Amino acid sequence: MGKLTSLPTKAPKDLDEDKVKKKTLKLSLEITKLLHNMSVQKKHSIILVLQGMDASGKDGVVKSVFFEMANSIYNVVAFKKPTEEEMAHDFLWRIHKNTPAKGRLVIFNRSHYEDVLIQRVHKWVTEETVANRMNAINSFEENLLKDNGTIMVKCYLHISPEKQLEKLKERMEDPYKQWKHNPHDFEERKSWDRYMECYEDAIKKSKIPWHIIPSDNRWYRNYCVAKILYDTLVKLEIPDPVIVKPK
Repeated sequence: MGKLTSLPTKAPKDLDEDKVKKKTLKLSLEITKLLHNMSVQKKHSIILVLQGMDASGKDGVVKSVFFEMANSIYNVVAFKKPTEEEMAHDFLWRIHKNTPAKGRLVIFNRSHYEDVLIQRVHKWVTEETVANRMNAINSFEENLLKDNGTIMVKCYLHISPEKQLEKLKERMEDPYKQWKHNPHDFEERKSWDRYMECYEDAIKKSKIPWHIIPSDNRWYRNYCVAKILYDTLVKLEIPDPVIVKPK
């Protein structure tokens, strides 16, 4: 991977938006079927990590790709500011207790990487602590796969600062999106370059690779995440359940 800031944030110019949206819908339906099969087989589980700057579209991906799916086969965990109880434990405690049982998909809206990103950007932890936490994260992810058949699919939603500003302003002006408005998001924008440095470092030091998702165009962002998850499920070669008919 080159410099994170040099990677595209927009969809390729030759793509047809309507056609891509139809492909995303088809993928969503196929993912639903495959997840149902996975829930019956109970051999694997999946963690889909959605990480990115504010307004990069983490909630949007969930609404667009997983709208057909029942909560019985997946759930979403949003990792916000740690509670007092969570702060009293090691940083992976709140993550580990939200990992999926076999047969389930869990979507992490933000994740354990917050502890090597926002805390590093604001210098709330030392560089030594960051290095130790990255080692712990790599071991944690590898052990999940070895011990429980849990597959980690990590997506960084790569949005441009210009598009982010547009979306943040939209939250202020659109009555249906004002519930998302947080003045602190504008303050965080001032550390954009430092965030990019910390994201790039975390991505490069991860043993389980990240998928960099161009996210300025929502329809393309949703398609990319859906395609990656679909391809992951197909590779598991999960059989259709055997239906035993009553005699």
